[in-house]
Amino acid sequence: MNAPFLLLSLLAPLPALAQEPPPFAQGNADAGRALAERDCVACHAQRYEPATAIYTRKDRRVTSASQLLAQVQRCNVELGAGYFPEEEENVAAYLNRSYYRFSP
Repeated sequence: MNAPFLLLSLLAPLPALAQEPPPFAQGNADAGRALAERDCVACHAQRYEPATAIYTRKDRRVTSASQLLAQVQRCNVELGAGYFPEEEENVAAYLNRSYYRFSP
């Protein structure tokens, strides 16, 4: 291999390392907070004191970002809240930011 070709191959840009976006990157946590405070807290307060204890209990069922979104979707159906998928993601983004802190 000749020296100029070797030099050029070394200077060629390396492929960018693909980074996975953080969970709920499209979600608006502030909008999710408003929905959670309006809808989720009342339901959780019937079973937990304080209502936010469901998110911090030692035996919590949600252990991943995908499970968190699935749980928000289940609650949406059970409550009949009628959230659109982007609103479900907003709630999940808020809960992740405030309690779960799942990373990619």
